[in-house]
Amino acid sequence: MVSGLGRRKFLLYSSAALGTSLLLKACSTATESSDASGEDTIKVGILHSLTGTMAISETTVVEAEKLAIKEINEAGGVLGKKIVPIVEDGASDWPTFAEKAAKLIDKDQVVTIFGCWTSASRKAVLPVFESKDHMLWYPVQYEGQECSKNIFYTGAAPNQQIEPAVDWLLKNKGKKFFLVGSDYVFPRTANTIIKEQLKALGGETVGEDYLPLGNTEVTPIISKIKAALPNGGVIFNSLNGDSNVAFFKQLKGAGLTPDKYPTMSVSIAEEEVRQIGPEFLIGHYAAWNYFQSVDSLDNKQFVEAFKAEYGEDRVTNDPMEAAYIMVYLWKQAVEQAGTTDLEPVRKAAIGQKFGAPEGAVEMYPNHHISKTVRIGEIQADGQFKIVSSTPKPVPPIPWNQYVAETKGYGCDWSDPNKGGKYKKEKA
Repeated sequence: MVSGLGRRKFLLYSSAALGTSLLLKACSTATESSDASGEDTIKVGILHSLTGTMAISETTVVEAEKLAIKEINEAGGVLGKKIVPIVEDGASDWPTFAEKAAKLIDKDQVVTIFGCWTSASRKAVLPVFESKDHMLWYPVQYEGQECSKNIFYTGAAPNQQIEPAVDWLLKNKGKKFFLVGSDYVFPRTANTIIKEQLKALGGETVGEDYLPLGNTEVTPIISKIKAALPNGGVIFNSLNGDSNVAFFKQLKGAGLTPDKYPTMSVSIAEEEVRQIGPEFLIGHYAAWNYFQSVDSLDNKQFVEAFKAEYGEDRVTNDPMEAAYIMVYLWKQAVEQAGTTDLEPVRKAAIGQKFGAPEGAVEMYPNHHISKTVRIGEIQADGQFKIVSSTPKPVPPIPWNQYVAETKGYGCDWSDPNKGGKYKKEKA
C-alpha cells in the first residue's frame, strides 16, 4: 500500500483549529478521552520520557505522534474508529519504561505502542514485548545489532546514518577521530562499529570517552580531546540528552571551533539546536535522514501542520518525523489487515510504503525502513544546510557488516526459516 501527505491532507491541515495548541502532560498516565474502551475507539500507547534528562528530546516526539493521530482521526480514523492515545512517562528511567509498557499492554489493553528513544529504554522494554508477543514502533536512529519480530524500527540503522557519516568525514574532514558518547548501549555499540569502519578504511581512533547519561562534567573529556588532537581533528559525538548542552558550550569556550575540530553528531537535531543555542553549534554537523530544510511539498505540508498545531516558533526534526510516519505506517497496515490483531498487522506492515517528509520510505522484511541519508551543517538560524544526500533511499541493514560477529548475517521476518538472524548465502 502506498500513501503520502497529499493535497487532501494539506487542506485538512489548513482547516484544523489553529488557535489552540495541545499541551503535553508530564504525568504518569494520561488518557486523551473518557471513552477509550468504547467500541468506536482503538487504544494505542505512547511511551516516552516527559521528565528527566531525555525530556529535552522525547517530548517533541510525543507531539509528532499526537499530530499524526489527530490528522488520522479527522480524516475518519482507522477502520472507521477513532484512535485514543494513552500516554505514559518513561521518566528517563529504564525500569520505569518496562513497567509502563507492561501496564499499557495488560491494563490498558492497547493494540500497539509507539515509544522509546534511547536504546537503553528499548532494551528494557524488549523482553516485555517479546514475552507478551506484542508490538512496539520505535522512531529513533540506533546502533543496529537487533532485529525483533515485536519491533518496527523507523529510525536509521547504522548503514543509514553512522557509517555514511564516517565515510563523509574521511573524505572531507580528516582521518583522526575522537569518539565521545553517553555511557549506554547505543554510543558504545556505535563506537565499536565506527572503530571497525575506521580500521577498514584507513582512519584512526585517537581517543574514546563516555559520560553517564545526564552528566554535565564535560571538562575532562574536552581536555582529552585537546591532548589527543593537538592540531585538530574530527570529533564524533553520540552524547544524548542534557550532556550536549554543556558539551557544546564548553567546546566553544575552550576554543575547539569547527574549522579545526568539526563535530559530527548523531543525536543533535533542530530541537536540540534550538534549546542549546545555535551560536554554540554553528559550523558543526549532524547526520540524519530528515532535516526541516528538506525541500519538498510533503515536507512543507508537514512543517506547516506542526507549526499550526504547536506554534510558529517550533521546529521539526528527524526523530519527530520518524515518529510521525510510523503512526501512518501502522494505520496502513491495520487497514490492509482489516483488523488491529497483532499477527495480521505484523504481516501487513511489511511492504508498506509512504510518501514521507524525508522522501519515500518502505518497510522491509527486517522490520526497518529504507531511508535517504543526509548530512547537514548547522546554520546561524538553527537550521541545517544539507551538504550531502544520497540519490535514493538506502535499504536498511540491521546486522552490521563491519563487525566480525555479525558480518554476513541478515534478518527476514517474512520467511519463517530465516527470522531475526540468519547467515546469508555468499554472492
